[in-house]
Amino acid sequence: MIIGSELIFYRSLPSTNDEASVLLREKEIKEGTVIYTDFQAAGKGQMGNRWESDACKNLLFSIILYPTSVEPEGQFIISMALSLGICDFIDRHISGSKIKWPNDIYIGNDKIAGILIENSIIGDNIENTIAGIGLNINQEDFRGKATNPVSFKMITGEEYDLKGCLGQLLSDLDKRYRQLLYGDRNLIAGDYKARLYRLMEWCEFRSGENVFTGRILGVSSSGRLRIGDRKSRVTEFSFREVEIIT
Repeated sequence: MIIGSELIFYRSLPSTNDEASVLLREKEIKEGTVIYTDFQAAGKGQMGNRWESDACKNLLFSIILYPTSVEPEGQFIISMALSLGICDFIDRHISGSKIKWPNDIYIGNDKIAGILIENSIIGDNIENTIAGIGLNINQEDFRGKATNPVSFKMITGEEYDLKGCLGQLLSDLDKRYRQLLYGDRNLIAGDYKARLYRLMEWCEFRSGENVFTGRILGVSSSGRLRIGDRKSRVTEFSFREVEIIT
């Protein structure tokens, strides 16, 4: 087992990703080490957003990885693999999980998990990866700015054992990471595409001040979202360049 080979627990932290960065600067850390906590005072989401989580309700952790076989231009495969690992775990309990590009996990139109990946690149190599993951498990009341959070308990009405869930999730993440290292990366890319939220559905998108109708066709090897319009023109967008409106 790589992911989950070592566990470091804190009752509370400002951010598990920040703590992982500190540990990497201070000493040699075994690959797959997981830093997890019951509460984050300043948990980070994408685009500088805060990840909301009540104490002792959800899974909040970061993984330290050394994916040296992945070239920087192909680093999105890491996001693909970890997103799929979360979906594999969710499938144990709830059906229908999707990946809203680049790496938010949805059930229906509601967000149940998010990933914040920070790659340290030196020259032509990825020196290390810190993958922060937040998965809503038992929380029922969300008071932050997010408009569509959901949790396992909100969907099923059941209370879940967080320690047991963490063990299962790390196992599923480990299987996908091993697939990235030793298996078929084309299979990862295919599985990721099949899980894409709103794949091949006509939607309204916004890019800057431009609003247009299109449908998601897939993702390029560099992680750019491929959208086709009604005239069969295909445009690729980087993160933060486009958003789904409806």
